[in-house]
Amino acid sequence: MASTVAEIRVPFHGEGSGSGELTWGQRGIWNTIQRTGRTMNIGGVMPLPEGTPVGEIAGVLQFAVSRHQALRTRLQVDADRASGVPPRQTVSESGETVLHVVDVDEGDDPADAAEELRSRYETTAFDQAREWPVRMGVVRKGGTLTHLVVQYSHVAVDGLGIDAIARDLAHRDPQSNRPTAPVSGMQPLQIARAQAGPAGRRQSDKALRYWESQLATVPARRFAASADPREPRFWELFCYSPAMHLAMRSISARTGAHNSHVLLAAYAVALARVTRRTPSLAQVVVSNRFRPGFADAVTQLSQTGICVIDVADCVFDDVVARAWKAAAGAYMHGYYEPGAHQSLLDEISRRRGEELDLSCFVNDRRVPAPDEPPPTEDELRAALPRTRLRWDRKQPIFDGAFFLQVDSAPDANVPGRLIPEEQQQPAVYFAIWADTLALAPRDIEACARELEAVTIEAAFDGKAPTRVGPWSGAE
Repeated sequence: MASTVAEIRVPFHGEGSGSGELTWGQRGIWNTIQRTGRTMNIGGVMPLPEGTPVGEIAGVLQFAVSRHQALRTRLQVDADRASGVPPRQTVSESGETVLHVVDVDEGDDPADAAEELRSRYETTAFDQAREWPVRMGVVRKGGTLTHLVVQYSHVAVDGLGIDAIARDLAHRDPQSNRPTAPVSGMQPLQIARAQAGPAGRRQSDKALRYWESQLATVPARRFAASADPREPRFWELFCYSPAMHLAMRSISARTGAHNSHVLLAAYAVALARVTRRTPSLAQVVVSNRFRPGFADAVTQLSQTGICVIDVADCVFDDVVARAWKAAAGAYMHGYYEPGAHQSLLDEISRRRGEELDLSCFVNDRRVPAPDEPPPTEDELRAALPRTRLRWDRKQPIFDGAFFLQVDSAPDANVPGRLIPEEQQQPAVYFAIWADTLALAPRDIEACARELEAVTIEAAFDGKAPTRVGPWSGAE
């Protein structure tokens, strides 16, 4: 693809500056980046209305960076990263960032150019000490802007922080490019100071006591050794399941449980069926946005909470109730100081005489669906042949031995991965990243198929048995 890239320098000036510690959420993501080598950059692509001027996009970039301290923050990184000393953050009052303009030739598809730019933004690590934590570019063809591409450093913001940035654009006067309302939500340095204070320490201690109580019942190891390890180690499997979507709707209607709790229950049963270990364990993403002053905060607040769910010798509706309780506990106790958290896990491993493995994660990113009547059994059976599985990326490193990510729509950045757009129906879209040293590829696929099978079995029968017994401790 032939294209040229120009840079527009965008100055910014905002209120507030200074240096301080990272927030707990920032430290968690920083540690993950250092441990795995992944960039963790987040963002995407969106088409632009015809006639959008370049100056409008430059104004949006200037407004956002001026407005939010997180976007004019850089890190003071210790040259000796092996020291384990977390960086500090410095907020600047003013500076200059860049808007990239990609011009594509007449015969080229601007959507391809936008995806190419997005991929480059995502896979190139931010220079956290020198680079501002937002990259923005536009694609232009024949003098007309077609797409906007944005990627953020995950140390600076989480997904709901990006949503807060988008909502705040309603407070931008398009004529003057000035704000029409004060900034809402706490700022990163303010949050970090509160976390380091007495109330923050009490909250962290309470959360870690909960973690310790939950981990007392789980096997130290989540997986036996794989019978079929591969290189690269980590494989990704995608699934598109309209039947699972319908089945979960039926279970939610019967139990009154939120769809996310039904998913968590299905995960717990499916993984236990494949690994034969119970209770099942998952670390879930906790947004912490329900805490005072955090709803509109533009920063990184997400941490993980611990869910332990016993699925042995019971029926599926029992597991749904247990998942509901486990999720509530995880959300209430997913806010803690990362260093103390790691010390606790190390201490538990020392007491057990073997390393504690918590490397199972569930990230349910689905948006709430409108209320619909539960499906009939015929509708559910008719949807089963439309399930699609597809192996996708393979990588040498990933964060965790098992990572389940669930969406209510296909990945907008990679169209057609599973099924042509014109054939798509309401469905559960999920991806499993798994370590083939822990699970052979056939076992990874078995987990995906069991996730669907568990919900199908329980759709019209809350007494469907889990078909999992207590773990004997034998490999």
